[in-house]
Amino acid sequence: MYRFIFGPVPSRRLGMSLGIDLVPRKVCSLDCVYCEVGLTTKLTTERMEYVPYQKVINELTSYLENHPAPDFITFSGYGEPTLNSRIGDVLKFIKENYPDLKVAVLTNGTLFSDKKVREELMDADVVLPSLDAATNSTFKKLNRPEKHLSVDDHINGLIQFRKEFKGKIWLEIFILPGYNDNAEELEALKNAIEKIQPHRVQLNTLDRPGAIEGLRAASNEELENIREKLGLENVKVVAAAATRQDSKAYRDDTEYAILETIARRPCTVYDLRNILGLHVNEINKYLDVLQANGKISTEIGERGIFYRIA
Repeated sequence: MYRFIFGPVPSRRLGMSLGIDLVPRKVCSLDCVYCEVGLTTKLTTERMEYVPYQKVINELTSYLENHPAPDFITFSGYGEPTLNSRIGDVLKFIKENYPDLKVAVLTNGTLFSDKKVREELMDADVVLPSLDAATNSTFKKLNRPEKHLSVDDHINGLIQFRKEFKGKIWLEIFILPGYNDNAEELEALKNAIEKIQPHRVQLNTLDRPGAIEGLRAASNEELENIREKLGLENVKVVAAAATRQDSKAYRDDTEYAILETIARRPCTVYDLRNILGLHVNEINKYLDVLQANGKISTEIGERGIFYRIA
């Protein structure tokens, strides 16, 4: 099985997406309270080759030569992909050898103040950076950044990237009630959005358990109210992922596939159904065995019972 690529998984924004994971769990420049991967274990802005370039290329080549092409190849996974100093080389390899494949980068955008990082992403088709806060106090409370990062540098990096990048920028704002939904923060976010000028702004909220307890998801009504308050035409609420009847994970070992999937993101049985393309009854049989053997645990979330690695 593959170590550095995963999926394809059905993405609400990118269709069937084959993921590339360029950093170990969980290396990131932020320690967001809502992160579904969990607490950051290495909070850093240091760029290095966390995952060997050649191993990523070998796995990617093997997959693409033996499976149908996904809708997107997406840099995402355990942590912040731009921390890997070879991300530009991987992206260049894809575009030179598979020019018809679309590439997306899911990033928190905190390293965009570095010109080299911006240059390395120029071959991507879509970049999906985050901006959850536009005041430093909320940035520190919600995103808990590495000590050298500031919200002003974050915003300015996004502004500069927008000027240079020829592809699409879909800016995600993760709304967390009690953190960034007050009038002052929303006004600051609106001002930042107007300066960045992304092609799309997508409002999101909790869908799976976050890194700390006591958080709640914004309701759809709350998200719609925030969209109206922002008063910008390109702001949309991100809808729940659609059911894909033909979802497949392209894995032979069902138990291993389930463990690999929930190791990256806690999932409900219905998430696993969509990702693995298996009937719920079959998945439940495996979950019963895995739980009985102490390999997985459960948590109650907004959408029901979530399964994670014990």
